[in-house]
Amino acid sequence: MHIVRRRARLDDIPFLLTPRCQTMDQHLAASGLSASEADHRVRIMYRFDCADVLLRGAAPVGLLKLLRDGTQWQLIQIQLSPDLQGQGVGSQLLASTIAEATAAVATLSLSVLKTNPAKALLYAANYGNAEPCSPGRA
Repeated sequence: MHIVRRRARLDDIPFLLTPRCQTMDQHLAASGLSASEADHRVRIMYRFDCADVLLRGAAPVGLLKLLRDGTQWQLIQIQLSPDLQGQGVGSQLLASTIAEATAAVATLSLSVLKTNPAKALLYAANYGNAEPCSPGRA
């Protein structure tokens, strides 16, 4: 499946809110956290300057936030529409991001909620030492 990236724009926020709520609410609840729509908007806007919308054809299907800061990069967020989850898209995206960081001779870090099922993806990519996400950092 071919996914392309383009810079996120403010008019993408309504789209970005939908998959975020669909996918994160259950993970936040499992971690003992809750999130209102306003909380989700705050997280969407966090480091929006380094956000790319993921597109399949012309249709938006997700979000990638990658902070490239010299040789210290941080993978802030990968968000995929529920219909794309479990199809290898996240694995491909993570692999291309790791390859991009490696080519830039950068260290790539990330954090994840302890209850997020994407942890299996991280372990498969040898990110088994990913830092657990602190409350409120979903």
